[in-house]
Amino acid sequence: MRAGLNLMPGMTVGLFGGSFNPAHDGHAHVAETALQRLDLDRVVWLVSPQNPLKDAGQTAPLAERMASARAVAPGPRMVVSDFETRAGTRWTVDTLRALRARHPGVHFVWLMGSDNLESFHRWRGWTDIMRMMPVAVVARPGSLLESRAAPAARRFAGHRVSSREARLLAHMEAPAWTYLRAPLNPSSSTALRARSPTSRSSSEEPRSER
Repeated sequence: MRAGLNLMPGMTVGLFGGSFNPAHDGHAHVAETALQRLDLDRVVWLVSPQNPLKDAGQTAPLAERMASARAVAPGPRMVVSDFETRAGTRWTVDTLRALRARHPGVHFVWLMGSDNLESFHRWRGWTDIMRMMPVAVVARPGSLLESRAAPAARRFAGHRVSSREARLLAHMEAPAWTYLRAPLNPSSSTALRARSPTSRSSSEEPRSER
């Protein structure tokens, strides 16, 4: 969304990052669950540029992935953005620092599916992310038990917030994180690519290597 994010001080905003290669209703489910349960004003879908750890042939062009995200992002409070490309950031931790610097007074929450929590400890600066802003993890199929035992979950176990307090999360001082259970949606980018005759082979989300 090249016109800007239109974020005002005082807003509560979820940041939902990924390659969205392609975006699907499982992504929409995570974003919508967070929007409602955290009582957010916006969810910004941060569509990542080419993953520096992958060959360009493994990921669809940015414009194609942006279009797929816009096609499934439900409602006017969902904003699809190429902020990382415009800001020139390569790593999630740097993207979040840039967003906080450009939008002072906005209450950000980092959003992820429980499948990403399993490998979150491998991301560059993951402890900095946890200490930078609150984090909400939404349950995804196939990762419920594993994610709860993930190194990040264990490391920050003392900062976990009950889902009953989820609506307050955006206003809490980091580190603070919550785990949101919801009816599970089985859609995945990997499965969609496997069914496509022109599919590109890659991991579910490049951010798992960030």
